[in-house]
Amino acid sequence: MSVQERKERERAGRERLIVATARELAEQQGWDAVTTRRLAERIEYSQPVLYSHFRGKREIIGAVALEGAAEMAGALRAATSATAGPRARVVALARAYLDFAADNPAVYDAMFQLDGGLAFAQEDTPEPLKDAFAALLETLGEVAGDDVHPALFTELFWASLHGLATLTRAGRLPPEDSELRVELLVDRLAVV
Repeated sequence: MSVQERKERERAGRERLIVATARELAEQQGWDAVTTRRLAERIEYSQPVLYSHFRGKREIIGAVALEGAAEMAGALRAATSATAGPRARVVALARAYLDFAADNPAVYDAMFQLDGGLAFAQEDTPEPLKDAFAALLETLGEVAGDDVHPALFTELFWASLHGLATLTRAGRLPPEDSELRVELLVDRLAVV
């Protein structure tokens, strides 16, 4: 292994450590607790080393969001591939989405609530975000209905899931009715 390859591997390892530490700290104490000073202390590198990887907290949030988008896409595809029939796939997709949001609140916030400097629904949208949307579209596109644009239907369904996730987490919706909400959403919006 060349010196250059070793340095690149070490750099990639530091970046993974920074992102993992930021994510862990955010999940434990919230994003307000994630500062470059605290990250530098936790990873045992100086702040200049941290800044050599990320220009600041915004870029770190963006990195966590991209990692989370890839994980969510995997979770959605795993849930839908394990079921048969369009309705069952949509229900599995909705549950997997809501479970991901509930199980990873700081990552979910990085993806959809905080400014990570990422472009959505544009040409320069990063691939992990496009893939997460594609994971929704793969299942929802088949139940959009005649004369309904699959991507627009997916956006509407996604917005509904996001609202459910956000309102439930904020304590605005009683959690005991979450399954009924999923069933109602699927039955009223999806053509299955």
